[in-house]
Amino acid sequence: MNDPDTKTLVNRPFRRAVLTGLGVVLPPLLTLVVFLWAWSTIQRYILEPVEWGACSIIVWQTAEILDEPPLTQDPAALVERDSAGQPIKFKKNDKLFVQIPSGKWIPDDIVDTVRKSPGKLSLATANANQYYYQYVRVTKLPRKYVVPAFILFFVIMLYLLGKLLAARMGRIFLRSAEGFINRLPFVRTVYSSVKQVTDFVFTERDIEFTRVVAVQYPREGVWSVGFVTGESMLTIQNVAAEPVLSVLMPTSPMPATGFTITIRKSETIDLDITIDQAIQFVVSCGVVVPANQIDSPAVDVKTHVAAALETNISETARETPLAGDSSQS
Repeated sequence: MNDPDTKTLVNRPFRRAVLTGLGVVLPPLLTLVVFLWAWSTIQRYILEPVEWGACSIIVWQTAEILDEPPLTQDPAALVERDSAGQPIKFKKNDKLFVQIPSGKWIPDDIVDTVRKSPGKLSLATANANQYYYQYVRVTKLPRKYVVPAFILFFVIMLYLLGKLLAARMGRIFLRSAEGFINRLPFVRTVYSSVKQVTDFVFTERDIEFTRVVAVQYPREGVWSVGFVTGESMLTIQNVAAEPVLSVLMPTSPMPATGFTITIRKSETIDLDITIDQAIQFVVSCGVVVPANQIDSPAVDVKTHVAAALETNISETARETPLAGDSSQS
């Protein structure tokens, strides 16, 4: 006879262990998946077209493809015939040519190399150009040399592109290109979303977050994490009759977007966490909490909040005359 309470106690440690294991395995696994996806995208849309273009140039310059054996009076040129007397191999310009299944004649060394390393090529149906492409990939453009060279070239191109766009003419060209894209009905929606993500991940932020604060937003009683970006506008400060702050309220799980609010300094609470810890908190939707902010029975949260608000009010009281002087001037 199974006791439900006993079964629950047995299942909870198992579930907890599985979730703990997922918490350990998923971060590096998802990181690996993202990098593999990025590499496969670059390989498919950049590396393979460049590789195909290089192969095309080499094949165009070096290919020797004959439709039929040349008529010759030299018996030594016809190296081998089949039982019906038709030539199987012949020499031309000191090169041995053989016939492939498509009926064309190409050099024997190319056929031999491709037969040893066919890759994904079907030898029974491949034409002469496909033989040459595979031969070039195996002998002249092997992946062990192509991939490092491509990565080096790609990094150099990104560097030069970044330097160009940092210059005045580059910025003008970029603004013109983005203006054209933003006029396209459906493309602009996708482009703007992707650009927000890439700008947040790869671009050095021009906005310097000075510290992390907690404010009651969007209504009283609801606490949100925000980044202080400055002291806002003087007019607002004069109307509020006390110091104010500009605060960026990020949205989860993408903190690249959000709202900018101006709030009284006395209504903010400075949080003892770094900018990176705050971003992790927002991206994880509040799951990843800094170690020094994890709730503990020894910490009285209400007392801490009240003390922080009282400290801010005291500082504001000392700074308020300055705001009044600036308004009178």
